[in-house]
Amino acid sequence: MDYDALAAELRNLRETVSGVTDTVIAAVDGIPIFADAADTIDPANVSALAAADLGVARQAVEVIGQGTLSQTVVFSSGGYMAVYAVGRTALMVVLGDKGLNIGRLLHEAQPVIARIGSILTS
Repeated sequence: MDYDALAAELRNLRETVSGVTDTVIAAVDGIPIFADAADTIDPANVSALAAADLGVARQAVEVIGQGTLSQTVVFSSGGYMAVYAVGRTALMVVLGDKGLNIGRLLHEAQPVIARIGSILTS
């Protein structure tokens, strides 16, 4: 796996979207693959929580018949956690502060997810 390419994608997202603070790539079972995160962030905990979030959201989408899940966003008083499906086998977590431009993130994340998917499958 090309960890340098993953690092470049995550760094570019952080530099492109104002307010992105940390990012994690994980398998859908919650095992971290790569993290660009502060020392105060535990990639294993974030990965496990994001996998659970993605799993519940996927089930909800299937039950209500609304197509295929692409992302979830958790809003909190201190910021955001966005979880994106990367195919059926991985996920990307983006953490952001209160200044996160969520609209820009939703737009900019799509090509990043496609490139990360390619990196993970090569």
